[in-house]
Amino acid sequence: MTEKKINLSEKEMPTQWYNLQADLPKPLDPPIHPGTKKPITPDMLAPLFPMELIKQEASTERWIDIPEEVQSIYKIWRPTPLTRACRLEKFLDTPAKIYFKNESYSPPGSHKPNTAVAQAYYNKKEGVKRLATETGAGQWGSALAFACNLFDLKCLVFMVRISYQQKPYRRSLMEVWGATVFPSPSNQTDFGKKVLAEDPDSLGSLGIAISEAIEIAAKNEDTKYSLGSVLNHVLLHQTIVGLETKKQFEKIGEYPDIMVGCCGGGSNFSGFIFPFMPDKFSGKKIRMIAVEPSACPSLTKGLYAYDFGDTAGQTPLLKMYTLGSHFIPPAIHAGGLRYHGAAPLLSRAVNEGWVEVAAPHQNPVFESAVRWARTEGVIPAPETAHAIRVAIDEAIKCKESGEKKTIAIQFSGHGHFDLSAYDAYLAKKLEDYEYPIEKVQEAMKHIPKV
Repeated sequence: MTEKKINLSEKEMPTQWYNLQADLPKPLDPPIHPGTKKPITPDMLAPLFPMELIKQEASTERWIDIPEEVQSIYKIWRPTPLTRACRLEKFLDTPAKIYFKNESYSPPGSHKPNTAVAQAYYNKKEGVKRLATETGAGQWGSALAFACNLFDLKCLVFMVRISYQQKPYRRSLMEVWGATVFPSPSNQTDFGKKVLAEDPDSLGSLGIAISEAIEIAAKNEDTKYSLGSVLNHVLLHQTIVGLETKKQFEKIGEYPDIMVGCCGGGSNFSGFIFPFMPDKFSGKKIRMIAVEPSACPSLTKGLYAYDFGDTAGQTPLLKMYTLGSHFIPPAIHAGGLRYHGAAPLLSRAVNEGWVEVAAPHQNPVFESAVRWARTEGVIPAPETAHAIRVAIDEAIKCKESGEKKTIAIQFSGHGHFDLSAYDAYLAKKLEDYEYPIEKVQEAMKHIPKV
């Protein structure tokens, strides 16, 4: 009988994170100050982040130790299983083997606590009392609320308004763990008030929510800012996913031919693939596919340039694929993928051709999600379903060619709080949206000249 789950014991859980910056052929383009256009210094980030995270952001050490207290908390749900999608394979009648790394096992139901716990730990260690953050679909906000509760920190979350409306139980989950949640744009910040004055019906965006959270952190000495994706230290913490996956494939004597993950800011996909990147640099044939929505196509239609990470222009400039920080995506249900940019490290990987990109519409994405639920049982988050769509496409290609490839999916989270999106799909109310290139070009007019 085919082995369904490949498990690791707690003793086999990685004790270090992997840092891709150590193995890049050339250094990553540094964050720069928007005024001077020169690389930023650690003291410029100190109002927002604890010093240990600032060090991790710039580090080129290959391995960074996971603190024992963080390891202890990880063991609440880690290691997560690598699972064979046998029933989906059978339905597709494909010779491909399909595996998925199931990150839905965490208490908040996604990969996000891998960095939330680490960030809460380092902030607590440096005497911080409160963390302010943004959240799109609510996965990151609930993960940080979970982590702050464990470390007795207050947690303030600005939730993108459309997701606040679509996903009320994500908000409930954050509040159960003690967080205070506001829909963004809100009347709690100067920038939120400015956005609402210009557009009282604004659906919000991650860029706006980031601006609100940063404003709160900058104005309050007891508060730091916490980000759930994009930055180097966030991607670093997520590499525990790929490191476990690598050990699990080694256990069964296999290696993935194709790795697929959804991509908004880029943390879950990057954490999945980065530990495999040195093999690719050494000549190993492995395809890595980042999947984003056609409605928010930063990697497929964006510009590789320096841009702000937020809408108000409070962050340093980051070299990344971007649609422009003023980009406001439509109200698609994959709220966690509605970000205007992509992580600098992942953007570099795409620009160098190490990573492929795909951008399907949401109706075929939900079709795949329902198929997954009816074969494998787990209801995927809309974000995760993007990866499933492309993995199914690749498995069908294998059926047509007769190739016996091994496909690995980063199953970033479950969709138990996203059933309203499934209701809309089943009622045939979801619309596919191809973001017009004219609107992309308009948003890009705000990209700074560097």
